[in-house]
Amino acid sequence: MELRRLRYFVAVAEELNFRRAAERLHLAQPALSQQVQKLELELGVQLLHRTRRTVALTPSGSVLLEEARRLLQQAEAAARATLDASAGTNGKLRLGHLADAVPAALPRAISRFASRHPGVEVRPETVPARRAIEDVRAGRLDVAVVGLPASTDGLHVTSLGFEGTVAAIASNQALSGRGSIPMSALSETELIMLPRTANPAFYDGILAGCREAAIAPPITETAEPKVELALLLVAAGAGIALMPACAAEQYKIPGVVFRPVEAPAPMTEIGLVTRTDQASTSITAFVRLASTRSLTAVETAVAA
Repeated sequence: MELRRLRYFVAVAEELNFRRAAERLHLAQPALSQQVQKLELELGVQLLHRTRRTVALTPSGSVLLEEARRLLQQAEAAARATLDASAGTNGKLRLGHLADAVPAALPRAISRFASRHPGVEVRPETVPARRAIEDVRAGRLDVAVVGLPASTDGLHVTSLGFEGTVAAIASNQALSGRGSIPMSALSETELIMLPRTANPAFYDGILAGCREAAIAPPITETAEPKVELALLLVAAGAGIALMPACAAEQYKIPGVVFRPVEAPAPMTEIGLVTRTDQASTSITAFVRLASTRSLTAVETAVAA
């Protein structure tokens, strides 16, 4: 059934007069009568009793009137919601982020975005880097925070800046008393890291830093891509965990301290990934808010 014909039928059913209904719809009366007849033929039922002087609803017409009103209201609501989402005043913003890299720019942007766009619900979720990129490409996510470089062909990437590396160290270890940790000091230490799939750019940067420092420490990956697991292993004395610098602000655990790791530890670029063909005002607004926040403050806080 065409919504147009349902709208015509509702006008006739409410007016019970074809002339008044045609005037209400700004339509010629013969055309209106023809469209109602086509609706009756399509449904295979008579909707109206017509005489030369009166128009009345049949039992089938009474049922359709209620259902047609409901359908038309739903269609109007759907149209309004679509327009509001396009204008950035309503809808959802699906945001994927890495388990170990949530730069300070991100929660600040979410907070500012929520105050400026109260009708848009931000839905963050932790997603491995590669899946996050593919979910953006497939439209399952609107925005993804990933470490760079990454396979982002065909997508738009907005840099959020660079994150240094921190070491999470048990407070009873000798290295915990240092202001910063040279890579060479990790030569015989068990390194605890999240699985490479969580953040390939950071993981590969650590391996490159180890090669440049001419060290080959053993690496233990956590069973799940969760920073909390890595920190619990550190507290248990299993080794030293390496992660992006923003983790120092996000996580606190008794008996574990964070120290910046000196070069050649990686400085990992963090980027926001979106589709190039997206036309959502809310996505554009969020990216703009996030990209205006520098990561320098985070690195300075860790170094201090």
